[in-house]
Amino acid sequence: MLPADDFGENGRHPDGLRTWALLREGSSGRVGRVRTDPPETGTELAQLTAFLDLQRETMLRKCEGLTREQFAQRHPPSTVTLGGLLNHLALVEDSWFHDRFAGEPEDDLWAGIDWDADPDYEFRTAADVEPDELRRRYEDACARSRAIVAGAESMEQRSVQARGNGEHFDLRWVMLHLIEETARHVGHADLIRESIDGVTGE
Repeated sequence: MLPADDFGENGRHPDGLRTWALLREGSSGRVGRVRTDPPETGTELAQLTAFLDLQRETMLRKCEGLTREQFAQRHPPSTVTLGGLLNHLALVEDSWFHDRFAGEPEDDLWAGIDWDADPDYEFRTAADVEPDELRRRYEDACARSRAIVAGAESMEQRSVQARGNGEHFDLRWVMLHLIEETARHVGHADLIRESIDGVTGE
């Protein structure tokens, strides 16, 4: 990723990709994140990765510059919070890519939890975690997912674990699923963030 000073005219990356410099709240204009629009052309893997990364970065942007109390603030009648969404998406990344697709042991963060007894664990416990730690959890989970995708043989590679219906899914399916789920929760986060401090937009 090029630093902000290397962006071309009109926010264009030298390779033609449109980029957005995202400012951290209260950072005196310091660039915190750069979100790059997906390319108009490219391989299937490159485009799916770009669309998923776009949603990941948008979710992180929605969670910038907030206190622990704001992270736990609800938008009635929903009980969902920004902290809960971020914790949930960290679990989603690990569960689908790390555990089910790659067949790796559960990360220590989620190991040993009785999901049947506490199905909303990641939402419920997010209020007890500092915002920086929740962001770190999500970023680390996304990094693990990217490493698994990079090591896959092809888009047709099947998951180690089967779904509840007994079918094994391929890499293409799980990437599309993560795009769909992450984008859906970004929409939730957009409404919650606006209700907290009025901030809107991409």
